[in-house]
Amino acid sequence: MHVTLVHVRVKAEAVAAFTEATRANHEASVREAGNRRFDVLQSPEDPTRFLLNEAYANAEDAAAHKGTAHYLAWREAVAGMMAEPRRGEVWNGLYPGA
Repeated sequence: MHVTLVHVRVKAEAVAAFTEATRANHEASVREAGNRRFDVLQSPEDPTRFLLNEAYANAEDAAAHKGTAHYLAWREAVAGMMAEPRRGEVWNGLYPGA
């Protein structure tokens, strides 16, 4: 399984708009054929910090996600909301298996 942990920090005034835009991306992403999970997490200590846990069956499915209309719309919608560039870390998912 191909997992990407995406670290995001948004501007304080953009938290609600980011959350709404990300909800729409989440709802479409979990319907992708290769998607295994797409968790959106928010820090309880700092509500401007988010972690996206994106798990796909393989690297090809993860790459295909970045070409979907919902991902491209999300990326454009949240670009101005970022307090710093988002950072993705790729991991190999061992359990549960793909």
